[in-house]
Amino acid sequence: MASKTAFAFALSLMIANVVVVVVVRASDSNSEFSPCSDAKVQRSDGFTFGIAFAQRSSFFLDQSPSQQLSPCDRRLSSLSSGQIAVFRPKVDEISLLTINTTTGFAPEQYGGNMVAFAGRKYAARSLPAFVANETYTITSFTLVLEFKKGTLQNLYWNRDGCASCSGNSSFVCLNKQDCAIRTSSCKNRGQGGTVDCSIGIQVAFSGTDKHLSSLNSWYEVEHLRQYSLYGLYSNLKNSLTNQYNKFF
Repeated sequence: MASKTAFAFALSLMIANVVVVVVVRASDSNSEFSPCSDAKVQRSDGFTFGIAFAQRSSFFLDQSPSQQLSPCDRRLSSLSSGQIAVFRPKVDEISLLTINTTTGFAPEQYGGNMVAFAGRKYAARSLPAFVANETYTITSFTLVLEFKKGTLQNLYWNRDGCASCSGNSSFVCLNKQDCAIRTSSCKNRGQGGTVDCSIGIQVAFSGTDKHLSSLNSWYEVEHLRQYSLYGLYSNLKNSLTNQYNKFF
């Protein structure tokens, strides 16, 4: 697949607990499997997007904060040392995607920031989100994919303002936005930690598909936030949420 993309750096898949096999469902009409290809989708299609890990400045042209580019843009030569994960969730279903950090991948070694992206002409990309440094690691994120008439317009990180870890001394609230654990507590980070700090990304959809049908999974996520979302993913083993009061 890498030969079909416009990445400026080699694809290095880091999809945790996933067998990388393309399964084409009968209901999936989207034939685009590269995150750097444009697609027009309907509900129940698969949709491919990527997440790039690098230093925050690497996502900007000439490392200037005035112009952020998509990781698909060849002009971002500074991304050559970055890493990337590729996912294909089902449109308008709530998905929990994981990136395993217990088998050698440490986000802080690749700049500690991530950007979600998809498309070539529209080149949608999220703002960089802090993931980890030598002191703190954030393990839980919510990503919203916003479509208009089936074409991706925007990706953005939604934050809960640390509501999920309020009152839990095992976590630190960073910038009044994100719950973080001390990196020294994480497994395989060279500091003797025992906690699985794999990254969990809850993905939801909003807007309309190519038939103008509403994509409603984002509103379902908003509604479910008043309940424990852990029950939806109770089959996840050895997760951070399982070790600390089963919060999401």
